[in-house]
Amino acid sequence: MKIQHDLIICVPIEEAEVLRTWLLKSKVLDIGRKVRKTTENGKQYLLLPVTEEVPGYTCFSDLMPEIYTPQKSLKELIANEISVQELARIPAGWQVIGTVIIVTIPEDLDHRKMLIGEKLLQMYPRCSCVVRDKGIQGALRLPAREIIAGHGTETIHKENGCLFKLDVTKVMFSKGNLAEKKLMSVVAPDEIVVDMFAGIGYFSIPIAVHSSPKKIISIELNPVSFGYLQENICLNHVESLVEPILGDCAIATPEGVADRVIMGYVGKTHNYLSKGIKALKPEGGILHYHETTPERLVFERPLNRIQKAALQLEKKVEIIQTRRIKKYSPGVWHVVVDAKVT
Repeated sequence: MKIQHDLIICVPIEEAEVLRTWLLKSKVLDIGRKVRKTTENGKQYLLLPVTEEVPGYTCFSDLMPEIYTPQKSLKELIANEISVQELARIPAGWQVIGTVIIVTIPEDLDHRKMLIGEKLLQMYPRCSCVVRDKGIQGALRLPAREIIAGHGTETIHKENGCLFKLDVTKVMFSKGNLAEKKLMSVVAPDEIVVDMFAGIGYFSIPIAVHSSPKKIISIELNPVSFGYLQENICLNHVESLVEPILGDCAIATPEGVADRVIMGYVGKTHNYLSKGIKALKPEGGILHYHETTPERLVFERPLNRIQKAALQLEKKVEIIQTRRIKKYSPGVWHVVVDAKVT
């Protein structure tokens, strides 16, 4: 049978996914054209592009087909404009946060940074800005970044059904610990949570949106991050659940109130362990302790630190789980320890 590239079938939206899957397996779905949505008499339909007649469905001519254009890689887009030696050094990965692209570029390609930025914007038409990442600085872990193409470093990023407003040149946002954020988002139903080092709401917002907690106390020292935390609480409509506190966790962390404490900072978190443990209710609770640990000390060092801090406060510790989140730097891991303290 001759393949036709001008046929579509109109399917009620509630039936479309099952049929689309079957068409794909049967190699009848035309993957070179886009599926489109339409509404008739208030009811929604999908227009599925097909390559032949489908029994039981009326086929129509596709008068306005939308064709998929194969996406070129960054190296393919830039290959004709730089040397082979430079091409080998072109970055292979980057992050897209909302409408901003964040990329790390080797120093020896500094003279090519604007070209790289322009090509990345070409690859992502919905994005408006490209920034070059130069690492983090200071105790507040402020990002060192410069605009290399476009404009507008403030954006709204959607993740796990939550909205996060931020300026990527002023605060950090890591997509590398998404699994941990998803895990935390469902562990605290009907609980009081203290989120130390809350940032812009990396853990507080998903817990509030997905976990139906009694209350979340979110503590953040950086005024800029705190401002975005307040905005994100409003953006996600969780004002009744999250109490933001601007201050140092060493001073502002309440005592004896929490069923669960999150210590999501990975700088000198161990210096605040006693504060985290004291925040738990007298009868005890769950501590989620983050740390950056050398490979040779995973998980020995974080476990010892928790046990030592608990012993000094005459508390008992039961280790529930340990997890490696991601490589922080060569030979160093970002890890999490879940501990029950009583």
